[in-house]
Amino acid sequence: MSSDNHDKGALRSGELARLAGVSADTLRHYERKGVLPAPRRTANGYRRYPPEALKRVQLVRRALMMGFTLDELATILKAHERGGAPCRAVRRLAAEKLAQVETRLQELLALRAELRATLRDWDVRLDQTQPGERARLLEALAAREVSKAGPAHRRPFNVSRKKERRNEK
Repeated sequence: MSSDNHDKGALRSGELARLAGVSADTLRHYERKGVLPAPRRTANGYRRYPPEALKRVQLVRRALMMGFTLDELATILKAHERGGAPCRAVRRLAAEKLAQVETRLQELLALRAELRATLRDWDVRLDQTQPGERARLLEALAAREVSKAGPAHRRPFNVSRKKERRNEK
């Protein structure tokens, strides 16, 4: 069998990356994490992915957008490749992702209300402040936070939770 017949439809890393909208580094990362099977190598060491690798990368990207982690996907895909039916586990994980989104949505709605109230307060302060005079907006924010201390479990908007960081890995 010639190399051309064996390579029919195969994609080089750059081609697959371009078609999938990712970098070649991302493809290598997906391989290391076990969500993309290692491709065949040419004699000179170049990766040659089968045509179905594009669908796999698209699946992985869509699942990541839905909140799945690469580690979760690797476990699911390995079970599937071994002939298993991880459907219930996939459903359970998706339900967990939805619960996380619902929680985050509530946090964002609370943040929006807080920002609106802060801006109203700051507008009043600015209206009462002469041009060139300091309105001490940030100081007012700190005082507002102390007097309006919410639940102890609340976190600042820009601080990531451990689970959220895992989604990026």
